[in-house]
Amino acid sequence: MGFRLLADATAVFHFLFVAYVVTGGYLAWYFRRTIWLHVLAVVWGFSTVVFTVDCPLTTLENWARHRAGEAGLPPSGFIDHYLTGVLYPREDLQLVRMLVVVAVVVSWLGFWLRGRHRQPGHAVR
Repeated sequence: MGFRLLADATAVFHFLFVAYVVTGGYLAWYFRRTIWLHVLAVVWGFSTVVFTVDCPLTTLENWARHRAGEAGLPPSGFIDHYLTGVLYPREDLQLVRMLVVVAVVVSWLGFWLRGRHRQPGHAVR
């Protein structure tokens, strides 16, 4: 039971991480210091897709699932197993990737524009 719980908790954390990669730049509009965390998350997230780097969260989930007597994720990984073909059609994968890039770029552009229009002396969170 403990390994199953660890695997499920890892999957939930992985979902939250993917959501943060997509939306964290908008969060930085209000909590400006979090932009650096978002930049790191985006670099890591995109590197796992572009360079097919193994994600430690996928490795942890697989390890815990195997220890719980369950099948692990397929070699294609977390996104392919939980998102592609589930939240959007498999044939739209490239479109979804482009939309994620657009969402990140727009969030960073908005972050920059909001920073330029801030009042001098305004507190930074």
